[in-house]
Amino acid sequence: MSAQAQDQSGYVDESFNRDTNYLSDRITADGREGWPVEAGRYRLIVARACPWANRAIIVRRLLGLEGALSMGITGPTHDWRSWQFDLDPGGVDPVLRIERLRDAFLRRDPGYDRGITVPAIVDVPSGAVVTNEFRQITLDLSTEWTEFHREGAPDLYPEHLRDEIDEVAELVYRDVNNGVYKAGFAGTQSSYEKAYGRLFDRLDWLSDRLANRRYLVGETITEADVRLFTTLARFDSVYHNHFKCNRSKLAEMPVLWAYARDLFQTPGFGDTTDFVHIKSHYYEVHTDINPTGIVPAGPDLSGWSTKHAREGLGGRPFGDGTPPPPPVPSERVPAEHNPALA
Repeated sequence: MSAQAQDQSGYVDESFNRDTNYLSDRITADGREGWPVEAGRYRLIVARACPWANRAIIVRRLLGLEGALSMGITGPTHDWRSWQFDLDPGGVDPVLRIERLRDAFLRRDPGYDRGITVPAIVDVPSGAVVTNEFRQITLDLSTEWTEFHREGAPDLYPEHLRDEIDEVAELVYRDVNNGVYKAGFAGTQSSYEKAYGRLFDRLDWLSDRLANRRYLVGETITEADVRLFTTLARFDSVYHNHFKCNRSKLAEMPVLWAYARDLFQTPGFGDTTDFVHIKSHYYEVHTDINPTGIVPAGPDLSGWSTKHAREGLGGRPFGDGTPPPPPVPSERVPAEHNPALA
C-alpha cells in the first residue's frame, strides 16, 4: 500500500490504476541477483493496516522465519512523506535507526520518486530497500528461504499446484484485492459500477468454488488463501462502507464468511489481524473519500470467533506440517484490537 496515495492517486481515464513500478530485486538462496538469503541480514517492514503487508506477516509466521528475518512495524497512518515508525520508542525503528520508511528508499536511490510501499525488505547493513514487490516477496519466503523454515512449516506454494495457484491468485488480485480499490477510488459512476460488478461477480465465483472445498487450491492452505484472506478480513470494517462495495457484507455471504472465519481462527491469520489499525488507516488517511477523518465505531467483530463448520469439507490446514507457535511477545496484536484475542 502506497504512502503517496493521496498525491499519486492513480486516476487515469477516470479509473484507479495502481502504481506497480516496484523495486523488484529478489533475495534468493543462490544470491544470483546480488542479494543472498542470510539470517539476520534483512528486515521486513510492514504496516498491520495494509492487506499487502499483512500477507507477508502471515507467511513469515506460518513458515517460522522470525529468527532469520526481523520485522519492523510502522504505525497505521502516514502523510506524503511515507509510513513512520511511531509505534517504536522515540519514533525510530530500533534496527534501522530511521523515523520513516522513505529514508530506506532514498538510501537505495537518492532520486527515488515512486510509491513508498509496504511490505518492503531492507538490507540492514546498507539501510537500503531491496524490494517492495509484494507478490514476489511472499513467494520467495516460501521457496528461497527454505533453509530457515521452522520444522513443520507448511508448503504454501507446492510445485505441482503452482500453475493453479497463480491462476486463481491473479483473478483474485484483479477483481477482489485490487477490485475494491478500483471501486473505492473510481472517478466516475461508470468506472465505479464496472469495478463493483467485477468484484461481486468474482466473489460469487469464489463462493461457488469454495462451497464444496475447504481451500482455494488443493487440500491445504496455500498462497492463494493468504492473498484472499486479507481482503476478506477488511471487507465489512472498511470496503463495504468506505469503498462503497455494499451489495453484501461478508457476513451476508455464507460460504465466504465461513471460509474467512475458518482461516481467521487458524494460527497465523486472525492473530496477525489488527482491526484498530485497519480502520484507522483507511478512514484517517483517505481524506479525499472521508474528509472528516472520523473512524466508524462499528461493525461488531465478535462474529469472527463463531463456529464455521468448514472442517466437514475435509482438508488439512498445514498438510503434513504443524501450526506455528504463538507470536513472539514483541509482535503480538493487542487483545483490544482483535476480538479473537480478547
